[in-house]
Amino acid sequence: MADEHKVADPGPLGLAAFAMTTFALSSANANLWHGAGVSAALSLALVYGGFAQILAGMWEFMRKNTFGAVAFTSYGAFWISLYALVNFQKAFPGPSVGVFLLGWTIFTAYMLIGSMKTNTILFLVFLVLTVTFIFLTIGNWGGGHASMVKVGGWLGLLTAILAWYASAAGVINDTFKKVVLPVGPRG
Repeated sequence: MADEHKVADPGPLGLAAFAMTTFALSSANANLWHGAGVSAALSLALVYGGFAQILAGMWEFMRKNTFGAVAFTSYGAFWISLYALVNFQKAFPGPSVGVFLLGWTIFTAYMLIGSMKTNTILFLVFLVLTVTFIFLTIGNWGGGHASMVKVGGWLGLLTAILAWYASAAGVINDTFKKVVLPVGPRG
């Protein structure tokens, strides 16, 4: 029987791109290194978090993985649109960011439901990401909520760690052709 997949698993690439970009922005939101992560996050948002995830999403379509295709393509578009919001609209910080994040909170919440049929690590990525977006949305909605953004930053760092683990598991388990880093079954 021929291998039905015409491309390698794009999941680890999409997760790594998401993790690294999330790490950079979340470090700024958590106020680590006195905001030094913003420039790194914006550069990553356009190229690695943006375009690399969109490519991973397109390859997931080729593999007939609707969940992965929608997740990676959408979050790739998230990073590119965040880049545009900050650089072209100069809307950061401001109420436009709150509206922007509210939409992504809703999207992430229903992707959380879909993640219940993937594996435990991906479910945890989406669970923590949903809570991260809730805190960031509230924190960016009007003034006086800086502590909410900081909490969202710390939650985003946890999200990045979980996504990096999922990416590492995908690469290492495939390379070794056995489970080295368990991801836990679900669904």
